Amino acid sequence: MNVFLEGLGLGFSLIVAIGAQNAFVLRQGIKGEHVFATALLCALIDFSLISAGALGLGSLVSSHPTVLRAVTFLGAAFVVWYGIHAFIRVFKTQALTQSKATGDASLKTTLFALLAISLLNPHVYLDTVLLLGSVSSRHPLPARYLFVAGASSASFAWFFSISYGARLLAPLFERRITWRIFDFVIGVVMIAIAVQLARFGIVGW
Repeated sequence: MNVFLEGLGLGFSLIVAIGAQNAFVLRQGIKGEHVFATALLCALIDFSLISAGALGLGSLVSSHPTVLRAVTFLGAAFVVWYGIHAFIRVFKTQALTQSKATGDASLKTTLFALLAISLLNPHVYLDTVLLLGSVSSRHPLPARYLFVAGASSASFAWFFSISYGARLLAPLFERRITWRIFDFVIGVVMIAIAVQLARFGIVGW
């Protein structure tokens, strides 16, 4: 139980932060668009990477910095693209109504964008594969599974909480100005993340 709680606590400490993935999930939750699929995919991505790190993938990733750097620049480019679109929405978005709340994007498009935001961000590998993987390696193999279960439980709890909890904010987003402020903040966050990723790609972590 102590190993499970260690994984749970460390998982929450890493995942509860403002970032591209969380901003994307929050927006989907507010719109009520593909909420379950979005939360499930995020949680499964974390589970897969945490498991891979616990089984030794962390050493493989750390031994190929060129690959990580290439992913970093791809991630920076995609995050810039997403940030620009957020700024465009500041001038085009409308209030949240029942007709606007669902059906804006296909499930395929939504999941593809989420995969890009999640997997083209080197932080996800640093946090899940390297950091959580290295911490879990301190435990013998049977107990290591409990650590993975704890850290993965944090991801499942977090993503489903913000996905469905965000719907409580829907009344606020019935006003156009609220959407504009939200999209502006997302745009600023995305550009800031892109700058940080580009810096990491050029000079290293």
